[in-house]
Amino acid sequence: MLAPGKQLETIKRGVVEIISEDDLLKKLERSCEQNRPLQVKAGFDPTAPDIHLGHTVLLEKMRQFQDLGHDVTFLIGDFTGMIGDPTGKNETRKILTSEVVLKNAETYKTQVFKVLDPAKTTVRFNSEWLGKMSAIEVAQLGAFETVARMLEREDFKKRFKNRQPISILEFYYPLFQGYDSVALKADIELGGTDQKFNLLMGRSMQKAMGMEEQVVIMMPLLEGLDGVNKMSKSLGNYIGINEPAFEYVNGELAGMYKKVMSVPDSLIERYFELVSRVSVEELRRLGEGLKDGSKDPREAKKELAGELVTRYHGTEDARQAGEKYHAVFEEKDLGNMEATFPILKVSAGSGEHAAWLPQIMKEAVLVKSTSEAVRLIKQGGVKVNDRTVTDTDLKLGPGEHVVKVGKKKFYKIIING
Repeated sequence: MLAPGKQLETIKRGVVEIISEDDLLKKLERSCEQNRPLQVKAGFDPTAPDIHLGHTVLLEKMRQFQDLGHDVTFLIGDFTGMIGDPTGKNETRKILTSEVVLKNAETYKTQVFKVLDPAKTTVRFNSEWLGKMSAIEVAQLGAFETVARMLEREDFKKRFKNRQPISILEFYYPLFQGYDSVALKADIELGGTDQKFNLLMGRSMQKAMGMEEQVVIMMPLLEGLDGVNKMSKSLGNYIGINEPAFEYVNGELAGMYKKVMSVPDSLIERYFELVSRVSVEELRRLGEGLKDGSKDPREAKKELAGELVTRYHGTEDARQAGEKYHAVFEEKDLGNMEATFPILKVSAGSGEHAAWLPQIMKEAVLVKSTSEAVRLIKQGGVKVNDRTVTDTDLKLGPGEHVVKVGKKKFYKIIING
């Protein structure tokens, strides 16, 4: 194991708050003296099937603990997931069925090992202990906290003030999460800054039960591609770790690589700090370069995109995604770009609209309707084989044609005679 001080330096990377740093250092020192790894816990409620980069902020911190030689438990909240964490919610959440939660949990288990080392990870489900509690044991958990204390939580306080419903079950959520730390004998619990109330509940409950209190480590919430809001699938500002390295959506290049390239310049250093595995020294040089202008933000994003796509999809997909991005967004020679185009094969057929350009554009989903295609052609926004077309009645003859709409949408159309 590294010396406790060196471990602490690694652990503190990207961290917002540690409660408390002195306690953490003591635990690390004792761990080294006794050659006993610390028990590190982080819980995830499988309320949705996909994991995005925002989730990996915690996963990457867990991976750091694994690399430092500590034991990591990836706790799947299959029991608490049916309730749903009320943190940040302005209304009571719908209770999920166990079938939905378990289905999501299985996809979680597959995805997390793209970050965590499976040989060093213990996966647990909190239904193992919470699901076996008797009615009296559940009732006794309620004695650990007062209603007044619960209403100090910002989200509950707002809802109470606005006379919005708060279920008793929601009060139990932080109690259940706290008890997870008791059941796992956690030395450390990781969570986002929005989880502070729940994380501290674990400390309180361990102390009440005569255990040494866990150290709480809080990580920041990663902003999404809009640069403002927390990364969230519901807001559409997310980068999913399971989404393709590259794909075409309605003729436009999309996928993980393209999304990383869309990260606002102001967040590049933050993304590197929280989801990249570059060293602390490399991170320092990156920050200095971005500040003094010696590092091009676009080149920095290419490095990040390459690293993330390689991690989640492999070296070859990362190479192809980079080439396609370069061809579509940076290459000026249309001939060199053709290999990157999606292909649509259509039959020339017969009839009034056979091989009619607006109809083909609609079939390729380059536009929503033929009337939109006609409008774009009239505006000079459509090219066929790198030539602007203005004839709204144009029909394409047999052979290959590259249809370009705007600057970013392309399709290779193959007309069969």
